[in-house]
Amino acid sequence: MPAGPMHAHEAPLDDALVRRLLAARFPRWAELPLKRVESAGTVNALYRLGDDMVVRLPRIAAGADDVVKEGMWLPRLAPLLPVPVPELLAVGPPGEDYPWSWGVLRWLEGELPAVGALDDAEELALGLGRFVAAMRDVDLPGGPPAYRGGPLATVDAETRTAIAALHGTVDTTAATAAWEAALAQPPWTGPPVWVHSDLMPMNLLVHQGRLSAVLDFATVGTGDPACDLIAAWNLLPASARPAFRDAAGADDATWARGRGWALSMALVQLPYYRTTNPVIAANAEHVIREVLAEL
Repeated sequence: MPAGPMHAHEAPLDDALVRRLLAARFPRWAELPLKRVESAGTVNALYRLGDDMVVRLPRIAAGADDVVKEGMWLPRLAPLLPVPVPELLAVGPPGEDYPWSWGVLRWLEGELPAVGALDDAEELALGLGRFVAAMRDVDLPGGPPAYRGGPLATVDAETRTAIAALHGTVDTTAATAAWEAALAQPPWTGPPVWVHSDLMPMNLLVHQGRLSAVLDFATVGTGDPACDLIAAWNLLPASARPAFRDAAGADDATWARGRGWALSMALVQLPYYRTTNPVIAANAEHVIREVLAEL
């Protein structure tokens, strides 16, 4: 998804609007308990509906087509993946002064992983690696281009702009050297493979230390598998990265490009979100530290 929210085009959302949408399209669910789910996400708002459903509504125009994309691909991907993924139960049309389509999905149990305080980092690393490998091995023709499935060079300009904006905040000399080292890696020459391409901590659920679900497939598609390695630096400690890499089956060049994706995302996110989304900004700072320490 885009590096930052488009606040000027954000749709106002509240409980009353969600209930009106439900009453107009799905009256059988309109009286169920409804509670907004706290989330650091910038694209969608979530409302838990009853015990086993969640309403997901785009907050910005950039997420307007997500429900259609996920409705097309998730039913085909789900049987091929080792952990549960969202199940779209129904799609609601625009209405009640709300401009976009929205979805009702099955609620998935689990907790967001706590960066720096994982119950079992090694087990989580193995689960994530197996998920990444399973995505790469999916054989479904006609997949769309993944959001981050292209070469690192496609984000070179915005990454360098972000580095300049962070002068005095991070070691920009080291960040530039790390970024250029990633750009210098051999590109992916194999066929495009399936990737999630947004494996941020907020898109993962864990239970008793294990990966229990992967969320938000708005960026899913085909491309270079390196972009799915970002979890090595945005979530896992250095001690668990070898297990993740081994389970994911990443060669040296793919691993280095993955590190480049993690660094680029963090560098772009930090100046954008440091005053508007402290959760994303804190994770970006963490990733930059982890990447530069590793190098």
